[in-house]
Amino acid sequence: MNSDTTLSRTDIDLSVLIRNRRTLGVGAILSLLLFLFLEINYGWRQGALFIVGLGAGVILYHAAFGFTAAWREVANTGRGAGLRAQMIMLAVTVLVFTPLIAQGEIFGTNIRGSVAPLNVAVICGAFMFGLGMQLGGGCASGTLFTAGGGNTRMLITLASFIAGSLIGTWQWQLWQGVPGVPPIALSQSFGVIGGIVGSLLLFSAVWYATVLYEKKRHREVITEPRSNFSILRGPWPLIAGALALVLVQVATLVLAGRPWGVTSAFALWGAKIAGVVGLDVSLWPYWSRTGPAASLDQSIFNDVTSVMNIGIMLGALVAAALARKFSPSTKLPMGHVMAAVIGGLLLGYGARIAFGCNIGAYFSGIGSTSLHGWLWFAAAFAGSVLGTRLRPKFGLT
Repeated sequence: MNSDTTLSRTDIDLSVLIRNRRTLGVGAILSLLLFLFLEINYGWRQGALFIVGLGAGVILYHAAFGFTAAWREVANTGRGAGLRAQMIMLAVTVLVFTPLIAQGEIFGTNIRGSVAPLNVAVICGAFMFGLGMQLGGGCASGTLFTAGGGNTRMLITLASFIAGSLIGTWQWQLWQGVPGVPPIALSQSFGVIGGIVGSLLLFSAVWYATVLYEKKRHREVITEPRSNFSILRGPWPLIAGALALVLVQVATLVLAGRPWGVTSAFALWGAKIAGVVGLDVSLWPYWSRTGPAASLDQSIFNDVTSVMNIGIMLGALVAAALARKFSPSTKLPMGHVMAAVIGGLLLGYGARIAFGCNIGAYFSGIGSTSLHGWLWFAAAFAGSVLGTRLRPKFGLT
């Protein structure tokens, strides 16, 4: 009996090892081929941004740095270690971004921050996004790295995310002209030093609020309970993931001339798919009156965000294989599937009308000292709390 059990476990362990080694090989080969393809056909900059995306995928997977779980933890248990790690990430980003953006150019590349109006569209879209990320199981970056890491349910969320983004571009015009105020960036209103100090005060306020709330519920504040740190296999401490993602942001700013974004690529992918089935979206105001119009006629490999998103998924695939955790499952309860579809649609639509997602609006917006990022954060967090309460209705724990 014991001998058979030991043999069975050995067989399972060997099967897991073989599967992950093969996955690692496939991920490494695909990454190398795509890098060479981009380097040869689209220039060194696209190749470099793909490498940055790969790095982001590894970081996100090994640090399990999802915004969704951190916000859900605050709502469910009052523990705020994940949210405090985000505040550190944002604070370091502001310290680096603000002087760089103020000079307007680096290494011959014009650079700009992520700044947008504060209006009703941001509030409504961010609330939808926050609700959607708890039902769908991930934010924008979270959907990419968990799907790339082999989570089957997140592939459904990703497909619905793309569909929701397309619908958002269709209805984009309806959200133009809603009540609001023009863009406000602290660094533009109060200078570099003022922008940095003002931002650091806001980060400190959020940090302190999470500490008070956690003490109120548990009488003590704890950090993440992680051990057995491994660079190649993970898991990484949250703080390591936070600081590593700052490097991703800075590299993106320097190479692309603007901060990191994710969801504009989903809108483009949706438009490309719509074109294949005969739907002409080029006359929609979103495409005919804005910058993305030119990308409809070009390859997705010419699009910075698309290239980085593909890199994130491949990076997460490699990281999952290194951690020996790549194990897709096709057995999904219907409630989980429904939540993924609804959540993905809300994620895509919300991001399109709210000037971005947890990366483009929250991380990049606040990192650029734009107040729309803080408005997005408040609305998305409120939606996240509601989504956390609704998760059990779909059988999600």
